Amino acid sequence: MPDQPPPFGGPPSQQQLAVVARQADMLANRLRKTFGNLRKGMARQQASCFRLYDCDIPEIRAVVDWYDGHAVLGVFQRTQTDNLPGWHAAMEQAVADGLGIALDCVHSRQRRTRPQEGERYERLATTGQRRVVQEGQLRFLVNLEDYLDTGLFSDHRITRCWIMEQAAGKDFLNLFCYTGAFTVAAAKGQAASTTSVDTSATYLAWLQDNLHENKLHGPHHMTVRQDVRAFLRDAEGLGQRWDLIFCDPPSFSTRPGQDDFEVQRDHRALVRQCLTLLRDGGVLWFSCNHQRFVANLGGFLGVTVQDWTAKSIPVDYRNPQVHQLWRLTKEAAAPEPAAPDDNAAAGW
Repeated sequence: MPDQPPPFGGPPSQQQLAVVARQADMLANRLRKTFGNLRKGMARQQASCFRLYDCDIPEIRAVVDWYDGHAVLGVFQRTQTDNLPGWHAAMEQAVADGLGIALDCVHSRQRRTRPQEGERYERLATTGQRRVVQEGQLRFLVNLEDYLDTGLFSDHRITRCWIMEQAAGKDFLNLFCYTGAFTVAAAKGQAASTTSVDTSATYLAWLQDNLHENKLHGPHHMTVRQDVRAFLRDAEGLGQRWDLIFCDPPSFSTRPGQDDFEVQRDHRALVRQCLTLLRDGGVLWFSCNHQRFVANLGGFLGVTVQDWTAKSIPVDYRNPQVHQLWRLTKEAAAPEPAAPDDNAAAGW
């Protein structure tokens, strides 16, 4: 029977101390080994932000990400460890020891096992401190203290490369854009224009800062603060069209004054709206990170659907369900038949 937490804040038992020490040692060793294995490969890719630990050890439900000399430790709520005195502090020290960095370079937060809507935008502090990380040719501003998420999801590193490769001369639409990492990738790929849509003024401003950081800002990179589904309805009414769209909706949304959104229930209607705004021959990238998501993307007339999930997950992510990704290609319109040649028809 597991040891119970000490009553009334009493001293921890020897058994509890031993469990904490053993798990801290396990985490430090795992990080030391993984960092050694990944460091050179990531340096060749010019990637200074990557994942080091992904719930690898069953007893330690956490993720650890590297941010160019800093580490972010995300601990999932779990009764077995929450009740161990000093466990969180010991894991923070283990991260510092395993990576050879100072303890104040470890940034810790607690995550729910099943995230609820709003967590991405939940403010934890007000430091306003941001630092730059590199991802190939791209530079991104991240904040390791103020929010649950840092401003960059490195699991989509490969997807951003694809967007950058496809964007030249195209009009790009980024829906639920967050801090605009995909917009930066499309702009770097010389997109003719970018349009980025989100409900948060804070994150749209962050997007502009990311564009400035990459010297890519300009009037052809537009931001729209609006509910995505309302934006799509308005854009359809105005006859607007794009060549390349990236759509990464939240799992759930219950914002005041807006219709509730649930990705499992509503994703097909959302994708249909996106396809309506896609030019012939255009591509829609649709992503979802809901762990229990089951896609219903078949049967769209004139659309080819491909599952690119496996190819899109970087080597540093051991969880094959960190996201799912589909590439939907709208068939090009058939060319108009040539006008008949009257002379040829007459045999002249």
